Amino acid sequence: MNPRRREGAPSAPSQRRSLFHPAPRVAGKRILVTGAARGLGAALARQLHSRGAYVALMGIEEGLLAEVAADCGDAPWRYCDIGDPAQVQRVVNSLAAELGGLDAVVANAGIARQLPLIGGDPTILEETLTVNVLGVYYTLRAAGPHIAHPGGYLLVVSSLAAAIHLPLAGAYSASKAAVEALGETLRIELRHTGARVGMAYFAELDTDMTSRGFGTEAARSMLGRSTVSGIAPLGPAIDALEHALGRRKRRVFSPYWVGMALRFRGIGQRLVEYSLRDGVASGLEIARTERVEFTTDQPARPNRLGPSRMSEPA
Repeated sequence: MNPRRREGAPSAPSQRRSLFHPAPRVAGKRILVTGAARGLGAALARQLHSRGAYVALMGIEEGLLAEVAADCGDAPWRYCDIGDPAQVQRVVNSLAAELGGLDAVVANAGIARQLPLIGGDPTILEETLTVNVLGVYYTLRAAGPHIAHPGGYLLVVSSLAAAIHLPLAGAYSASKAAVEALGETLRIELRHTGARVGMAYFAELDTDMTSRGFGTEAARSMLGRSTVSGIAPLGPAIDALEHALGRRKRRVFSPYWVGMALRFRGIGQRLVEYSLRDGVASGLEIARTERVEFTTDQPARPNRLGPSRMSEPA
């Protein structure tokens, strides 16, 4: 079924190829992007639209999401709390119907917030896992039937943090390692349908996720600077994602060296431990009192691991 034509939607590009101007591989594909209100998700949606893809958008920042949708030819979009399985199921089904089916889904929604594992607020871990792990699982579960066909593709956004773990980033690292496990497992479970699953790994990109999530006083105290590897431009990461969607790639990295770091993750972890042997104690003390928000404000949800329960006597 062809996607419903909307005013401002991209016209079907020419399929003629030349040496210098190959036809975009994502042209005509129906692609759902979660976490599309800003940052990586918003930039990806805009670029996919410019290449002739039909996009549908999910997120919780309605004003920003509407702006991105307008830039994407009035693409269909919905508010969706990624931590609510019933809502995710309903919204994915609705957007898939509006596009006339799905060819690909980018499970991008995620949050970050620093957490000292000892002395920190346990609700930070709970909220991070709710969005970054359960939210991805709910998305994959809802989208799976729509892309379980030859040509279908699920692209899961993980992180270099899944393999190399930094102090104060334990909640985020744990969530991205879990996402990696979900994606690798789903690849095997979907193989018989003809669909493929890809994993995306990024370092510190020029997005709110980096500046708001990890650009803190405690982190600067530990590192002696704002970031570990330096801020990488967003453009190459978006190009890599587009390439992955066009070719249904197994893995995608940005910057280029992330792939090598993943291959030698054990060595990378030892280097991190060695380089941060000084300064961690003072940084942890700052983090226990520093007021830091999540990279995206979250809707109210039931609290399962709140301080009152965590402090109950055994």
